[in-house]
Amino acid sequence: MGCGPGHITRYLFDKGLNVFGIDISERCIQIAQTENPKMRFQVMDMARLDIADESIDGIISFYSIIHTPKRLIHILFHEFNRVLKKSGKMLVVVKKGNMEGYLDELEGFKTRLYFTNFTEEELKSYLQTCGFELIFLETRQPYDFKIPVERIYAIGKKHT
Repeated sequence: MGCGPGHITRYLFDKGLNVFGIDISERCIQIAQTENPKMRFQVMDMARLDIADESIDGIISFYSIIHTPKRLIHILFHEFNRVLKKSGKMLVVVKKGNMEGYLDELEGFKTRLYFTNFTEEELKSYLQTCGFELIFLETRQPYDFKIPVERIYAIGKKHT
């Protein structure tokens, strides 16, 4: 979900998994398709997935929800739950913190970008109230070559 230029999707594909990537950005999908011509990518809104109910085994949302206001996160997680098979799993990775709102500068570049950071408790609550059993939750230190913010990794399993 929110595959961007397709690098995570490519990693999983190279490991032998049957994967496809979606992103709301037409440009990201164009880049992903150009860089990975043997793989499937499609423009799609995570809040309104054009995917059949209970049809996929797993979801990876790697920094995909960090541009969504917290008041709308439950819409995404309910939609993820809808398309997952019974006992399907979802990995969500987000930036840790309390910040929510627009940034006017990021790493020295002027921008107007909406960012949402989360706490472990918030992420746990979103998962549990949207039909997932939390099976893994961990905060990790930032990489030294990225934005210096801790990252939260959470894995949820769809309730059967």
